[in-house]
Amino acid sequence: MSGMKIKLSLLLGVLAILGGCATKPVEKKDYADFRKANPRSILVVPVINRSVDVDAPDYFLSTITRPIAERGYYVFPINLIKHVMEDDGLADANMVHGSDTPKLASLFGADSVMYITIERWDSRYAVLATVTTVELSYSLKSGSSGQEIWKHKELLAYNPSANQSQGGLAGLIAKAVVAAMEKAKPNYMPLARQANGMAVVRLGQGLPAGPQDAGYQKDTLEF
Repeated sequence: MSGMKIKLSLLLGVLAILGGCATKPVEKKDYADFRKANPRSILVVPVINRSVDVDAPDYFLSTITRPIAERGYYVFPINLIKHVMEDDGLADANMVHGSDTPKLASLFGADSVMYITIERWDSRYAVLATVTTVELSYSLKSGSSGQEIWKHKELLAYNPSANQSQGGLAGLIAKAVVAAMEKAKPNYMPLARQANGMAVVRLGQGLPAGPQDAGYQKDTLEF
């Protein structure tokens, strides 16, 4: 076999391997129940926090309202929700998530209720690198029936040292400094905003356009 044929055979072999390892496209969610419920407003209740950061829920809630509203839904003010629920004896997030959905929705006249759990909200240090991770679980339920009409999980990790391309001793020092800065003050907020944005707008996975969006009920092929 000539050298050219050998090279061609090797190239075809590599392409076959890469093709076999290619990531399969994510299957589109079933939106039948969502379309039937046709929510116009979303009530985001206090989140369950499974991380070790006690401040995570308050920080997270400040990032969720905007992407949902920009998707075309009315989102009830977070501070108002918290105040009303505390007055109603529902200050604990676990208690809220275990409550009757139609009852919660009736407190505000909401079409749907969104339950969110913070699975991870942490920053872990390894050799010359600190990786900050945010993992979230979303569940949207009908305000009238309590049936789940949409659910999603989002996981994002941020490693600032990965952007440091400088080599040698100077590069190691730079990575160590960046890792130490991230460890001292993890960059959660931009990561949470990005996770929420991706969860809400991703085609075939996020929320279809709401009634205040120009694409309302015109995106059935994508959602």
